[in-house]
Amino acid sequence: MNTPNTLKYSKSHEWVKELDGGVVEIGLTDYAQDALGSLVFVNLPEEGDPVTAGETFADVESVKAVSDVYSPVTGEVLEINEDLLDHPEYINEDPYGAWFVRVGNVTEYDELLDAEGYEALCASEE
Repeated sequence: MNTPNTLKYSKSHEWVKELDGGVVEIGLTDYAQDALGSLVFVNLPEEGDPVTAGETFADVESVKAVSDVYSPVTGEVLEINEDLLDHPEYINEDPYGAWFVRVGNVTEYDELLDAEGYEALCASEE
């Protein structure tokens, strides 16, 4: 399992990368994409949509099931990764390069884990 030290992680298996200007990228972790299997569809919010920490903002469909994706922050969607709409398999191929959304105006963070804490959480779920 790949768990970069430069990211923060939610207990619901999303990653957060802080960018300049208080903007964050959000994506699905390597652990999550591996557990889901081959992804065949992704449903993303619209630019300008609000997201709330701990609430669903997207969903992904794999050959196994449809799964919700939860926002680890409260803010506003500034940009969506439109490449994922046509190529959801990018999430399986490069989970930390395949960001879902960029969120700005962040006012709240969910409880986030560092890489070591996230790896411990994943080990406890196996």
